[in-house]
Amino acid sequence: MIRLSGLSLPLDHPADAVAPAICRRLGIAPGELRGFTLFKRGNDARRRNAIQLVYTFDVDVTDEAAVLARLASDKDVRATPDMAYRPPVHAPDGWQGKRPVVIGAGPCGLFAGLILAQMGFRPIILDRGKIVRERTKDTWGLWRRGVLNPDSNVQFGEGGAGTFSDGKLYCRVKDPRFLGRKVLEEFVRAGAPDDILWEAHPHIGTFRLVTMVESLRETIQGLGGEYRWQTRVDDIALDRAPDGGMRLRGLHLHDGSFLEADHVVLAVGHSARPTFEMLHRRGVHIEAKPFSIGVRIEHPQSWIDRAQFGACARHPDLGAAAYSLSHHCANGRTVYSFCMCPGGRVVAATSEEGRVVTNGMSQYSRAEFNANSGLVVGIDPARDYPDGPLAGIALQRHWEDLAFVAGGSNYWAPGQRVGDLLAGRPSTALGEVIPSYKPGVTMTDLSSCLPGFVIEAFREALPVFGRRIARYDDPDAVMTGVETRTSSPIRIARGADFQSVNTAGLYPGGEGAGYAGGILSAAIDGIKLAEAVAAGMLR
Repeated sequence: MIRLSGLSLPLDHPADAVAPAICRRLGIAPGELRGFTLFKRGNDARRRNAIQLVYTFDVDVTDEAAVLARLASDKDVRATPDMAYRPPVHAPDGWQGKRPVVIGAGPCGLFAGLILAQMGFRPIILDRGKIVRERTKDTWGLWRRGVLNPDSNVQFGEGGAGTFSDGKLYCRVKDPRFLGRKVLEEFVRAGAPDDILWEAHPHIGTFRLVTMVESLRETIQGLGGEYRWQTRVDDIALDRAPDGGMRLRGLHLHDGSFLEADHVVLAVGHSARPTFEMLHRRGVHIEAKPFSIGVRIEHPQSWIDRAQFGACARHPDLGAAAYSLSHHCANGRTVYSFCMCPGGRVVAATSEEGRVVTNGMSQYSRAEFNANSGLVVGIDPARDYPDGPLAGIALQRHWEDLAFVAGGSNYWAPGQRVGDLLAGRPSTALGEVIPSYKPGVTMTDLSSCLPGFVIEAFREALPVFGRRIARYDDPDAVMTGVETRTSSPIRIARGADFQSVNTAGLYPGGEGAGYAGGILSAAIDGIKLAEAVAAGMLR
């Protein structure tokens, strides 16, 4: 098979236009084309009134070698790579060794557990939260009634933080082994729509993620894996290793029990603050890392569709329009859009009492009225929180505390119209744009719960973004705060063998450990961790 990339056709091309276009591109006669399958589809909307669909096909021709030789210099024509995933090791038949443990059932932990189970190692998966449907009820409890369960919410429980998100399944990590394809294929087997395999920017949506997570759990259990819900790890037990470092020997659980373990995947997510504090006390090497803080900004999705797609807005092959924006400000800060959710809503995402945190989510249809995105400013340890590895957590908590107060101390979020923020005055009423955050939004002045340099950067960047996307800086657009959980504020340093640099047997990964940023990259990291654990267990 030949993989042909970058084949562009008009938005409304007929289905029978594809085969002739492939033949022209490869320079072959129609009779030499035996068949083709779609591998990827995106769009080129740089010319809004002449949008093109851009395809990648796997093509079967009569003389593959001749075509590849003739087009050897064409970077868009190559042999179709073998993308099948093959586990590098497998447990010996009848294996009865000590079982590996995975802490956390988000995307990283889920795929670490899945791959370990598929390799025959029968992992034990621990999570402080609940199974996904019970967790969903608890999450709605905050959104509808303002009642928070600190162990079962947007951040904690089966599926991790990604369950209550847009379900975006693309990332920028280099993936020479096609591990991302393995993730997508497992998702499809678990009930995801087939189009995630070929859409350039695939997404699933919260409701479908729930059923997929349940299916993957059943697969892991069917392979001998074991889940333990509402099981929090309160401490770790360590021995001194011969090289002077530390070696993990087990986990102290919240109920007072002890679980022996010498190969543990740590996939706790970016909000597991007590776990980070415990690891730091125990001497596990942790570093502060950059992250970003800001707000969620909302516009009617129709505004974004018209700005991005012009007369082609809402075409069925385009769907709800997305955007990506960035601006380097005079104060040295960078403002950028983050985790853009077309046709979605802003959600309450705190995991700690007395704090307000925002995030965004969409369903598969992306059919709700507003578009929302994080609008955030990058910060870094040297400049903004130089007081040790956990100083970023303290900074997050500080602004989340102030947001709770600014919203009314009842889990309502503080909000402000863009026009009022630009003018330097508090908002007292809404305009054309109605915020989607539940349980509610209190209109106020966001400068009371964000650093001054963030407000200053917003005031410079918003008019710039308004020139790129019409009405982005419309006075009635709404900003809801605060967005502080863009990524983990720490990194748990690990070596080439994926173990902690000073704690043998501990395999940190995913978003929480600072090695991923989203569902797909976290799941890919989980596969790598599972492979490393399996190799270590068979040494």
